[in-house]
Amino acid sequence: MKSLLLQANDRRYGGKAVGRYSSTAPAALAALAALALQAPAVLAQSPEQQGLEIAQEADRRDIGFGDSSAELTMVLRNRHGEESTREMRSSTLEQENDGDKSLVIFDRPRDIQGTAFLSYTHKTGSDDQWLYLPALKRVKRIASNNKSGPFMGSEFAYEDISSQEVEKYTYRYLGEEDLDGQATFVVERYPVDEKSGYTRQIVWYDQAEYRIVKIEFYDRKDDLLKTLVYRDYRQYLGQYWRANEMTMVNHQTGKSTVLQWRDYQFQTGVDDRDFDKNSLKRAR
Repeated sequence: MKSLLLQANDRRYGGKAVGRYSSTAPAALAALAALALQAPAVLAQSPEQQGLEIAQEADRRDIGFGDSSAELTMVLRNRHGEESTREMRSSTLEQENDGDKSLVIFDRPRDIQGTAFLSYTHKTGSDDQWLYLPALKRVKRIASNNKSGPFMGSEFAYEDISSQEVEKYTYRYLGEEDLDGQATFVVERYPVDEKSGYTRQIVWYDQAEYRIVKIEFYDRKDDLLKTLVYRDYRQYLGQYWRANEMTMVNHQTGKSTVLQWRDYQFQTGVDDRDFDKNSLKRAR
């Protein structure tokens, strides 16, 4: 994205592209100088525009996968290092002009087997989320003011599980950083939803593929709450990148949750009927 970083040989003044300086074009140089004096504010994008464009480019590169499914293991660790493990299945359906629909089904351990979570992410407004509890044989709607609560006892909040649509945040570009030998863009984003559990998040995108590498989450007091790290990316269908491991660490409690993804499948032929509320009760 050329617009992210100003380049000396391709700048724009007054909406017109001006090429590399040339000693044989004094008239062009004079016009360039006049435009620069008239409009110094357009010599560079604002940090807000730069941050938004990075988020939009990351989103653009993930459009068009249709649907996907995967199996995953959730490993919960308490502050003493003791672990418990859950086995789950996840499926996602891409929506035109809106956020994704997703369904998560728990297979193990036995006491939560059949528990299912359904989410309709929206580009604007509150997401719709439901949880099916087989022991009660009922579907429970997740209230919008509870989206910051823990998802099934993990360090992921309900709002973390939703697809992260561009429109859910405003942005500010912070700069570039070498992160573990990887060149990254660093962007601060602010949730639009006043009921979010976060005041802001800092996101690291790798410069090569615009994949998210790390996110820091700051609570309502603006203290660092959690850090999410993405590892072991793999590419599918020659375009779409998915991380095989996601680790969320809660700095305030000492707890952590690791999601280990495997067996990704794409374009499996599911449709909206596989993501309605009745699908929660049919989940097996």
